[in-house]
Amino acid sequence: MQKEEKILTMTVEDISRTEKLYRTKLINSLAGIRQVVLISTKSKSGQENVAIFNSIIHLGAHPPLFGFISRPDSVERDTLINIKETESYTLNFIDKKWLKEAHQTSARYSKEISEFDATGLTPEYLGNCLTPFLKEAEIKIEMKLQEIINIEINATIMVIGSVETVHIPKNRLAEDGLVKPNDLLLSGGLDAYYTSEFIEQLPYAKS
Repeated sequence: MQKEEKILTMTVEDISRTEKLYRTKLINSLAGIRQVVLISTKSKSGQENVAIFNSIIHLGAHPPLFGFISRPDSVERDTLINIKETESYTLNFIDKKWLKEAHQTSARYSKEISEFDATGLTPEYLGNCLTPFLKEAEIKIEMKLQEIINIEINATIMVIGSVETVHIPKNRLAEDGLVKPNDLLLSGGLDAYYTSEFIEQLPYAKS
């Protein structure tokens, strides 16, 4: 009797022959567990929009910059359209208590329907920011568009923004500036969610 192999080896050709949704989940989840946020935008006409993203990238702290990846704009992408129009958007960190509502924002609604209304989440305006934050979120970041980069190899788009304002509870911020991610949502793949577990904070490594 032949022993069953415990390791599956898949070439790029093997992967390309798999069913599309399987392939999407495989490659997406191979990228690892990462921070998931709700990006809120508002159109020039005043239509509010909020959508879930797991592609936030830290690009630098001086100046503070974050990027995220938008899928190809071959169909209408309200988040991307609104950011291009107003150059304003917000990042809202998700608590595990309202996971299902946050995930529901990934559904494809018509442009006339606000995901806030569809999911029961609450828009909140703070300071001079033109774009709503999410009232339910403890950590909220106001962003300003700085650059849009078209990635030719797969027609995706990187949106780069600068951090304009951060709203965060004092008990989530350590004395050294470390943000505590307790109970904040992480995502692996398209529909699998996790929470983080603190292990240890190590000193700055020196040679």
